[in-house]
Parts: sequence; structure tokens; C-alpha cells
Amino acid sequence: MDNWFYYVAALVVIVLAVYIIKKVASCLMKTVIFLVGLAALGAGYWLLISNS
Repeated sequence: MDNWFYYVAALVVIVLAVYIIKKVASCLMKTVIFLVGLAALGAGYWLLISNS
């Protein structure tokens, strides 16, 4: 019976790890997309100012 408990505990740990990684990756992707957009806006603004 001890082995059964370890298998269930390992399965719970794996499910929690996947859930946490999914949440962190989602937040990380939103941050990266925001920073890329911000950089693109900054570059566009800088190009408009430097051409004037």
C-alpha cells in the first residue's frame, strides 16, 4: 500500500508543477509581448523625432 501512496503523491506533484509552469509561462509571455510592443512604440517615436 505504501507504493500506491507514493504514486498518487508523485502524480499530484506533477499536476501541480504543470499548472504552476503554465501560469508562470502565461504571465511571462504577456510580459514579453508587452515589452516588445513598448520597444516598437519607442522605436517608432524615436524614428519620427529623428527624421523631423
